[in-house]
Amino acid sequence: MDINESIKTKILEYLNAKGLSSTEVILDTPKDSTHGDLTTNIALQVAKQLQKAPIEVAKEITDLFAGNSQIDKVEVAGPGFLNFHLNKSLVKEVINTIIESENFGTSDWGKGQTWLIEHTSPNPNKAMHLGHLRNNVTGMAISNLAKGIGVNVVMDCIDNNRGIAIAKLMWGYLKFANKDQAKQIEDINEWYSNQDEWQTPEDLSLSPDKFMDHLYVKGAEDFKNEDVESKVRQLVVNWENEDKVTWDLWKKVLDYVYAGQSATLKRLGSHWDYVWHEHEHYKEGKEIVEKGLEIGIFTKLDNGAVMTNLKSYNLPDTIVIKKDGTSLYITQDLALTKRKIEKFHPTKMFWVIGPEQSLAMKQVFAVSEQLEFGKFEDFNHIAYGFITIKGQGKMSSRAGNVVYIDDLLDDARDTVLEKIKNESLSESEKLDVAEKVGLGAVKYSILKVGRLTNTAFDFDTSLSFEGDSGPYLMYTYARCTSILRQAKVKVSRIENLADVLNTEEEQQVLRTLNLFPKKVLEAAQEYAPNVLCSYLFELAQIYNKFYNQHSVLNAQTQEDINSRIALTYAVSQTLKKGLSFLGIETVESM
Repeated sequence: MDINESIKTKILEYLNAKGLSSTEVILDTPKDSTHGDLTTNIALQVAKQLQKAPIEVAKEITDLFAGNSQIDKVEVAGPGFLNFHLNKSLVKEVINTIIESENFGTSDWGKGQTWLIEHTSPNPNKAMHLGHLRNNVTGMAISNLAKGIGVNVVMDCIDNNRGIAIAKLMWGYLKFANKDQAKQIEDINEWYSNQDEWQTPEDLSLSPDKFMDHLYVKGAEDFKNEDVESKVRQLVVNWENEDKVTWDLWKKVLDYVYAGQSATLKRLGSHWDYVWHEHEHYKEGKEIVEKGLEIGIFTKLDNGAVMTNLKSYNLPDTIVIKKDGTSLYITQDLALTKRKIEKFHPTKMFWVIGPEQSLAMKQVFAVSEQLEFGKFEDFNHIAYGFITIKGQGKMSSRAGNVVYIDDLLDDARDTVLEKIKNESLSESEKLDVAEKVGLGAVKYSILKVGRLTNTAFDFDTSLSFEGDSGPYLMYTYARCTSILRQAKVKVSRIENLADVLNTEEEQQVLRTLNLFPKKVLEAAQEYAPNVLCSYLFELAQIYNKFYNQHSVLNAQTQEDINSRIALTYAVSQTLKKGLSFLGIETVESM
């Protein structure tokens, strides 16, 4: 148990003995190191319940730590704050811990748990855009953090590969992609017999997903024509009847989109452990509704539609089968939830989906509990705020004015490339660095704000090498690795900790390093990557302050040189691991 948890446990034991078992103990880090290494206002919180003065409660808690070799002293400050001054050797020991272990920052908090996290389920009718980006970056970071605290994580997604949206895509390709643009073919059999007369992405020098995206927009616009609408809906009927020609066209357009989306996901460093395909389970939803009717959790209306009964959940009811007997999204969601549980037996399930789906997700969770798939509290909607580009309005894929992920990443890469002045790098190395730094800048700009906060991507601040940005953190890491290369020594354990790293700036770095495991745990438990972002920015700032005031390689004594090299190594490893939790790959030179 680390010192933070040890202090918390001791105080909780005191509170439990006083009958305050539900009280939470929060330890913070004082801004001013003269106020100690850790502080808490717990005495102020519980004084009224204990019918004592805060100072009296604080003194009772202070007595709990008498003789504790890990703590030099506990002092009562102000109206009842408790400031803990830790044993300086204990604070410094973090250096050796990082040198000797690759697992610093991780924990076994979630050991024995399995979390199933669904994220980034792009509909296969378009190229991935900015909204998908926030979903992906958030889902991957939360998954990485969960793994860091010992959870067995399974990442999945749903491929919504059927229905009217896909039929519009098929129609757009069929009618508007003939090489002879004067022709607008509506006969699917003509396409089937003359497929080489239709355009390919290469013909237009487009990625396959963007190629199909443009055709989807055309198909969706054409769908507004009443005559066309009936033909597109007939495609859905033909597909459900497993007509071979219709299925061949379906596979053709989906393969194009899959190829493009896969390239984007690879660039993002994203992956799933399992992909669910809607066409494999969409029929099961109706069977589940029939079961629900039998056990009385659904009601059949006079017009034949089937409705939920969610009054006990304080949720509005929703239709699960329409009056014409067709299913809805919730019907398929129930079937998929059942499949997920049967396949992976997760402890908890998470859906990383936009906030507009909040009510729909709660309805799915409630019905799933009624059907005894699992407990409502074990189903979790991880919502996130909207993202735009600064200076641009609301985007719409139907209107064709979206910002594609690849275009944004290209712009970020090119902007960083112009800033790289390191002449020791070859052109190909500069391009590689620019790609990684640009991608890191985009990811960090999304993750540094609260998950539910709406944000607008700003090229100037996000790609700056100064301030709270990905490039600043990556530059700090590169600075550390440059120092370590110049040192040309193997970093090793420091045995004389009491004699080194005693300046105020070194102490600040050490105190901040000690907080890393706590911040990783907090970010993971609260599904809040921004907590880790704030920590890493603070660590980089504090290290750079130390670097600007103290020489590492030209310190006065060899002991100081060795200890500062070790300190620099510890910072580099913490930054690298912290950024990896965020899905950001570091670079050695910039």
